[in-house]
Amino acid sequence: MEVGEGLDTRELLAHASRQAEDRGYSNFTIVDVDSHHYETESWAEIAKYIESPIIRHLAGAGGVSKLTGQSSLIPSQIGNQDLAGRISRYRMRSLEKAEGKDVHRDVQLIRRAMSMMGIDYTIIFPTPMLNLGMHPQVEMEVAVARAYARWITEEILPADPTIKTMLYLPFNDPEASLKLVEEFADRPGVVGFMVTTVRYRPVHHNSYMKIYAALEERGLPLGFHAAYSWQERAMEQLNKFISVHALGFPFYNMIHLTNWVINGLPERFPALKVVWIESGLAWIPFLMQRLDNEYMMRSSEAPLLQKRPSEYMRDFYYSSQPMEQTGNMEVLKMTFEMIDAENRLLYSSDYPHWDFDLPSVIYDLPFLDERVKRRILGGNACELFGLEDAKTRGPAGENRERV
Repeated sequence: MEVGEGLDTRELLAHASRQAEDRGYSNFTIVDVDSHHYETESWAEIAKYIESPIIRHLAGAGGVSKLTGQSSLIPSQIGNQDLAGRISRYRMRSLEKAEGKDVHRDVQLIRRAMSMMGIDYTIIFPTPMLNLGMHPQVEMEVAVARAYARWITEEILPADPTIKTMLYLPFNDPEASLKLVEEFADRPGVVGFMVTTVRYRPVHHNSYMKIYAALEERGLPLGFHAAYSWQERAMEQLNKFISVHALGFPFYNMIHLTNWVINGLPERFPALKVVWIESGLAWIPFLMQRLDNEYMMRSSEAPLLQKRPSEYMRDFYYSSQPMEQTGNMEVLKMTFEMIDAENRLLYSSDYPHWDFDLPSVIYDLPFLDERVKRRILGGNACELFGLEDAKTRGPAGENRERV
């Protein structure tokens, strides 16, 4: 496919569609808890929702915006995610055409990917905005986060009830984050809220307690979505993107999860469901063992804890992508056992990113029976987010034992 020909997701995912048919995905519900769109391709629309007239003017007047059509307010990231142009959808995605103007282009592209992969619900996240936590001007993060929340809840989510989101919280401003929860928690299609983990604000700071209480009261999950930063001082020692990508995504989630557990937040907010997103699985057994070992020697420094750190971690939810597959199934099987994958693991594709995972990554695992595969691919997410079973149109968990 040549660049000038544009892109069609349905052609790109033709093999995925055959997989879906061969494995019978139409017989059970699949929920993708982490997929993406490139919100900056709709930046002109989003910018209109910026409430401050000054920032709204900056959003439309920047040189970068004029040259690329993208946001000049969102920090860019160093890296080679498109593998020097070898992944065609990166350089061609903006050329994909919508069919008519009755349905927003983003909705059409999301639907195409869902249909080809056999997915019934998808939870969509922004992409360049994952860098927004490092913006030196807090008011910019707040302005973009609120504009995005208004845009996606007014123009995208109402078009299709199978498209959901966990809204971006401008976490560098706790009061603005709380206001966003209070204002948007009841909007159709909003199933939770998300913090991008590339940032330096400690999650246990007292200024965040009202946010956690508000989410717990509403029964809405809080997600921590990983990313990387090559500008992180520790990462600056690495000279290859493969190294940064391998360490960067789990790095921030490990820091935030450690603070979350050791400072007793699971005890303070026992009903708040927490999801750790897009950092794979291999880091979780390491951190369980490491924190348990330290806790046994220095439990006085974590006085709120009533059990070992690993036991709290088994109560968290984790998204699957990018699931590490090194050929050693025994290691992966043990990881699944340690994190209670049957009840806590959530399938995620991370499409359209370069390292995305199809549902077959879960479905083809030889150590899972059919019932557990279906729970990981959709059942757990339906229960967590309160989604109707797409195949039975009944409450989640109703067919928990069915195969």
